[in-house]
Amino acid sequence: MSREQFRLGTTFVGARNVSEYRATIPVWVSADDVVLEIGCEWGTTTALIAPHCRLVIGTDVSAQVIERARRQHPELRFEVLDGFDVRAAQALGEDFTKVYIDMSGLSGYRSLLDVIALLQMYATVLRPQAIVVKSGALKHFAAHCIPWPGK
Repeated sequence: MSREQFRLGTTFVGARNVSEYRATIPVWVSADDVVLEIGCEWGTTTALIAPHCRLVIGTDVSAQVIERARRQHPELRFEVLDGFDVRAAQALGEDFTKVYIDMSGLSGYRSLLDVIALLQMYATVLRPQAIVVKSGALKHFAAHCIPWPGK
């Protein structure tokens, strides 16, 4: 790979569970950030992110879940979005600086490649500074990886 080739500037942060995922908020989210949360379910984490940033948008694939999130947190913005449709996320019209991804269905080792592909898509298209993902499999994998220094 030549040094002139495209390189992602996104930092990936892996969290094993909900408590770790939420513990990243005061560390990774700042007042100027525009945050996209994918897989927000009822909006609990979205509501925890909101005081730390300029704007947060919670998204989920389920219209029923989004309606409940809107009822519970009417002051926040929630949208129906398939997390695998990165172009739909782009169509939300914001320059997201941080992305939070909690797609519980992608938590097993068999889905590790799907998680990595999803992260690459969001990093390539949205180019956020950081993506925080709740995936025990990814955190375990990353903890056992070291980059080879090359020449």
